[in-house]
Amino acid sequence: LRVANLIGGAFAPPHSGAYLDDVDPSTEEVIAAIPDSDERDVDDAVQAAKRAFPSWSRTPAAERSKLLLKLADLIERNFDELAELEARDSGKPLSLARLLDIPRAVANFRFFATAILHEASEAHITDTTAINYTLRQPLGVVGLISPWNLPLYLLSWKIAPAIAAGNACVAKPSELTPLTASRLGELSLEAGIPPGVINIVHGLGGKAGRALTCHDDVAAISFTGGTVTGAAVAANAAPRFKKLSLELGGKNPTIVFADADLDEAFKTTVRAAFWNQGEICLCGSRIFVERSIYRQYVDGFVRLAKELRIGEDIGALISAAHLEKVLGYIELAKEEGGTIA
Repeated sequence: LRVANLIGGAFAPPHSGAYLDDVDPSTEEVIAAIPDSDERDVDDAVQAAKRAFPSWSRTPAAERSKLLLKLADLIERNFDELAELEARDSGKPLSLARLLDIPRAVANFRFFATAILHEASEAHITDTTAINYTLRQPLGVVGLISPWNLPLYLLSWKIAPAIAAGNACVAKPSELTPLTASRLGELSLEAGIPPGVINIVHGLGGKAGRALTCHDDVAAISFTGGTVTGAAVAANAAPRFKKLSLELGGKNPTIVFADADLDEAFKTTVRAAFWNQGEICLCGSRIFVERSIYRQYVDGFVRLAKELRIGEDIGALISAAHLEKVLGYIELAKEEGGTIA
């Protein structure tokens, strides 16, 4: 499978002619080649979005809503295909893709398709002679950069509100999980969303992503990913006064008190720690336990964690590099005197 960039309603190869391997984490098999896009591809996409923006921003909200709802219906109609693509591309269990990722993508488009119908400008009379007037208008071209852990879920969470509000977008999905993004591009055209409203450029963050965040014609950036990369995105965007949304990594604590229902706490905290292979920014990566129940809690948590099985319960980590990172933390825990259960 050779993936192409979606630019101005047409699928195009990268200017450089260079491609990256897309690997199935579960088998280490190369399953696709994706564009190694550069600033030329990004500029093509931005210019396509600029051309599409005037007409799209003037399209009545009710009409934009209908098109988003049609896209949601198409995602739902292709549910099985998208779930299988997501599971294969990211290494997560197919059952999880069916339970979480694809239903949420459908819900994202339906939610924002209806929410935009209730957006309105506002006027407030002050206690003097002034009137405060708030006018909500689309920004123009927006850049959307999404991560690999919840590929279609988070990409749709960015695209749906952006285009519902009348913006045109250039999206860059993670180079590790490009397949559902590419399929979403196809479905958007089938839904009748005008060419150039949704553009999808594949490639590396340091090349395609950087070009997108630095482009002078991009009015806003929405980025979800690691904190270090987020700092680089902010450094690129801030001097250009772009509107910026950053959703970065977390180190979330789970807290268990002595009066908790421990059987329920065991199940909840194991799920919170290991759902999606632990590859969710909301996962509980550290646990605070009241001292009086510490030993009882640890024994119960370890018992349930050991019952998890690769396949239906937990999938493969996204990449060899990420596996090495996890193994490195295990070694660090040993060096610091920790016990590996």
